[in-house]
Amino acid sequence: MSERRTRSGLLRIGLVMGALLVVAAFAGPMLAPYDPTAPVAARLAEPSPPGPPFWLGTDDLGRDVLSRLLWGARVSLLVGLVAMAVTMVIGTVIGLAAGYCGGAVDAVLMRGTDVMLAFPGLLLAVALVAVLRPSVWTIFVVIGLVSWTGVARVVRGETLSLRERDFVLAARAMGANHARIVVSHVLPNVAPTLVVIAALSTSGTILLDAGLSFLGIGVPPPTPTWGRMIQEASAYYRVAPWLMAFPGLAVLYAVLAFNLIAYGLAERGRPGR
Repeated sequence: MSERRTRSGLLRIGLVMGALLVVAAFAGPMLAPYDPTAPVAARLAEPSPPGPPFWLGTDDLGRDVLSRLLWGARVSLLVGLVAMAVTMVIGTVIGLAAGYCGGAVDAVLMRGTDVMLAFPGLLLAVALVAVLRPSVWTIFVVIGLVSWTGVARVVRGETLSLRERDFVLAARAMGANHARIVVSHVLPNVAPTLVVIAALSTSGTILLDAGLSFLGIGVPPPTPTWGRMIQEASAYYRVAPWLMAFPGLAVLYAVLAFNLIAYGLAERGRPGR
């Protein structure tokens, strides 16, 4: 009973953290005290430490760190959720097709998935962004294209089990076509697993977006992003460590929030919990 309360508590903590992140993202323009792209400090070319009126300090260009963090939350959450949606759609379609059809279709789709898994996700994303014109929409598509493989494999495994269940066999015996069976019988039973994967995928896409921005090929400037803030602050990590610490903690916070949600949902869905 104590273990169950602990897991339920972690889910609630994750939901509260996620809700605060959503509020910060959507209310960022109203909460930000300054323009995130304009210099507001009296001194330039030298970061200012945290303190009034700049509570998280300013960077080397005199921009307010707090304002940039709030605007960066909006970008990171948007990228994380949209890229997650792209990831889930691609992975679910491929996993359902492979698991339900089996045979040659399964072999072709899974070998293609294995080929994608052979490439490190970040390296493949860098290559795709280098080919395409950098933009917010490019990041959505690229992260989705390199992140769907895990979703496809999990959905395929679930579908392989479900397609032999009595309710699926009964629907097939009653003359239901394959599309109806997949949509009405297989997909609803895979949905609880998809919700957990979606939460985990969101944390992964936020982390991948931060990595791309750190490498300078994420969402293009002047839009502030957490990864780019870390990259820009790397030259000042000795004299102004707060410039790296605050966006780094923001990425950690977002990833932890969605991981706690996924963990709590997974435990709640286990039999006997």
